[in-house]
Amino acid sequence: MKKTLLGAVTAAVVAAGTFGAVAANASAPAAESKAAVTADISNQNLRQSTHLTIEAATRAAQAALDAAEKENQRVTVAVVDRNGNTVVTLRGDGAGPQSYESAQKKAYTAVSWNAPTSELVKRLEQAPNLKDIPGTLFLGGGAPVQVNGGPVAGIGVAGAPSGELDEKFAQAGVAALGR
Repeated sequence: MKKTLLGAVTAAVVAAGTFGAVAANASAPAAESKAAVTADISNQNLRQSTHLTIEAATRAAQAALDAAEKENQRVTVAVVDRNGNTVVTLRGDGAGPQSYESAQKKAYTAVSWNAPTSELVKRLEQAPNLKDIPGTLFLGGGAPVQVNGGPVAGIGVAGAPSGELDEKFAQAGVAALGR
């Protein structure tokens, strides 16, 4: 009986100690996050990057969609950030189901290479393997958004009868950001 009681007491002490250690560790990130807030932003190991706001991305996408609608084209417009993550996608009335993914891939391709996708199509002649990179689409219709020559976003349009038209509409989206 004494062994059972001693075992139960030992188990309770170990459990209480474990709970205390877990509770203490749960509060540790709060102290670490305070240190992160006070980090010196002039540190050579840190980089700042420029990103479009959701409002700017939406304005650009709407301008591209409006340009397409003026020419009676049914398209989808996607805007991605510098990292290729989709910020906004607008699917116009009557746009084909394939246009959604194509617009995103064109935007991703444009920002990845900081060039219009129509120019990138020409590069395939020298490097046909480029088309094998996941997530890319080497068809006209993607345009990079640049700040000081560097890419900060990509706009992709898909659904018009030609890549030239898609790219014209994507450029309308880029132009809307300059206003």
